[in-house]
Amino acid sequence: MTSRIRIGLAGYGNLGRGVQAAIARNPDMELVGIYTRRDPQDLQLASPAPCFAIAELQQHTDQIDVLILCGGSKSDLPEQGPKYAALYNTVDSFDTHARIPEYFETVDAPAKAAGKTALISAGWDPGMFSINRVYGEALLPDGETYTFWGPGA
Repeated sequence: MTSRIRIGLAGYGNLGRGVQAAIARNPDMELVGIYTRRDPQDLQLASPAPCFAIAELQQHTDQIDVLILCGGSKSDLPEQGPKYAALYNTVDSFDTHARIPEYFETVDAPAKAAGKTALISAGWDPGMFSINRVYGEALLPDGETYTFWGPGA
């Protein structure tokens, strides 16, 4: 049997629960820890998983292959992205469109310095919405693009 990708989750709100469910459906992945600002004993888990205080995250660098940052774009990810990109390979869903270039710079530098990979803004929007828009505009280049968030760029 090949080894599985060891995944850690930083945050356990709606996004964290969804990521936990996705990991459970992928046999090549293993959820090795959920890291939370809340008391780990108080979490209502969708399925059993080891839980830790987020303060313990820096002590588990040898146990996690990829850390998925499940915090919010407004206040969590701007702080967590650069901090954890220096320690782990990370994935996040930063979605403040106007600030993505700035956020990229703050995450890219520590990741490169540590020899890590940081995938930012991977999610529904940007991410899946953007891919769907590219497909639509490629198939109907003379069509009109409408989005629920405005005209886009």
